[in-house]
Amino acid sequence: MGKICRPALPGLLFVAIFLSPAVSLAQHKVAVTGIRYWSYPDYTRVVVDLSGSAEFSRHRLSGPDRIFFDIKSSRVGPGLRRKISVGNGMLRAVRTSQFDRETVRVVLDLGKIRDCKVVDLDDPARLVIDIYGHRLRSAKKVIVIDPGHGGHDPGAIGPHHLCEKDVVLDIALRLRKILSANPGLKVYMTREKDVFIPLEERTAIANSKNADLFVSIHANASSSRDARGIETYFLNWTDNEEAMKVAARENQISLKNMQKMKKGNSVLGMMLSDLKRENKRDESLRLASYIQKMLVGDMSRDYKGVVDLNTKWAPFYVLLGAQMPSVLVEVSFISNPHEAKMLSEKGYREDLAKSIADGIDEYMSKTGPERVAGIGRSVDPRN
Repeated sequence: MGKICRPALPGLLFVAIFLSPAVSLAQHKVAVTGIRYWSYPDYTRVVVDLSGSAEFSRHRLSGPDRIFFDIKSSRVGPGLRRKISVGNGMLRAVRTSQFDRETVRVVLDLGKIRDCKVVDLDDPARLVIDIYGHRLRSAKKVIVIDPGHGGHDPGAIGPHHLCEKDVVLDIALRLRKILSANPGLKVYMTREKDVFIPLEERTAIANSKNADLFVSIHANASSSRDARGIETYFLNWTDNEEAMKVAARENQISLKNMQKMKKGNSVLGMMLSDLKRENKRDESLRLASYIQKMLVGDMSRDYKGVVDLNTKWAPFYVLLGAQMPSVLVEVSFISNPHEAKMLSEKGYREDLAKSIADGIDEYMSKTGPERVAGIGRSVDPRN
């Protein structure tokens, strides 16, 4: 059996977090509480932490080259570091100041960059700024595996306090072992133990490794104990309510706020911009399809009643900003008593890991170097 994981409140099957609207005019000044960053040779992610949702504008100036963000109805929080030196060739420093009584200005002093994108997220409120240099290619294929949740975030909780974070970490470790047996692959994980990793850091890790593939592993959950099956997602907008419910749970926001993204939200704008670049959506669809096919086919040979919930798409934050084909796998329903029992067994987890590895191998064997780079036939995910 898996490690015992107790819910925060008795009787809850899984944790759901409901937030205030994603974008609103603050009645009181929002505080800029912190600046975080992850710096790598050709990629940097900066996160501006806020005490609440706020509107902002973005501008770029030359001589010297810099981008600045004006956060409206805001103030500099106590103890905030006003200047953070980075000095990695793309980003020299991040400077924060109270520009006027109503505006905090965050300035990014730039070096040589290829692109810069920003998105605002909630729970907690923050601006996520991605700065891209010129990618360095590795001679070996690089795969980053992301076990969902971790630390104080247990994910979904099933019967007998079976915890999603423990189940998916075990599957991911098994998957890494299988893939690492191939000398042509370099395999990394976003976490190797029970620690909390923010969603934005998971994507940053994949980008920093110049990954060719990014696979996030999760266990599904539903308010219906009868819900069961396997499904694999890639990043795209959807109007399908069930898919949006899955994304809302993994993003840890309410379904209502997920649906509001469609109207003028920077999350949707960044997502659509990402999908247009280098046919990444098409390659993510291909990867998701191969993994789903192998999972259902392989598991059906050894287990009865495996339900194929198909390849789907939804706006998952953990896939947002990924520079490579990326997917999110929901291996089974931890809320279903039968599937939860199987998820607690080492043999079932090993078989899931082998099947995901088979899907990855199938994708790579049928995808030449030019297709990995994103050059290929356009595929409509609705077909």
